[in-house]
Amino acid sequence: MTVAKILENRSGELFTCHGDDSVMDAIAMLSEKRIGALPVMAGGKVAGIFSERDVIYCLQSDGAGVLDTPVSNVMTAPAITIASDATALSALSLMSKRRIRHLPVVEGEKLVGFVSIGDLVKYRIDKIESEAAAMRDYIQSA
Repeated sequence: MTVAKILENRSGELFTCHGDDSVMDAIAMLSEKRIGALPVMAGGKVAGIFSERDVIYCLQSDGAGVLDTPVSNVMTAPAITIASDATALSALSLMSKRRIRHLPVVEGEKLVGFVSIGDLVKYRIDKIESEAAAMRDYIQSA
């Protein structure tokens, strides 16, 4: 299954922020929307990722004064992205190798979605359960 197919089965809005937004505004969006990360956009392209980890790291290193600085100063950049036609397994593999939890999905340079490791793990579990049920049905009918 492709990442695009996983995105089709998701509901909800795609939230982003901009590099010139304040860290405090981005934190407010993370909290309000109950999400763990935001793609950071610049010129219609994904410039980076702002995540809960970035908040912790910047507060620890720079203190509370960092809350008034632009997201572009503390985001993780460049963003690691994946094409919408990539397989779910390749997305999981990329996330594991790069030790990341969120992945912007792009077509060309245009952001078309955002997947978390939770989205991909859910897909894998659903697939495994479906295959197990099919195998049980096959065995019982034999």
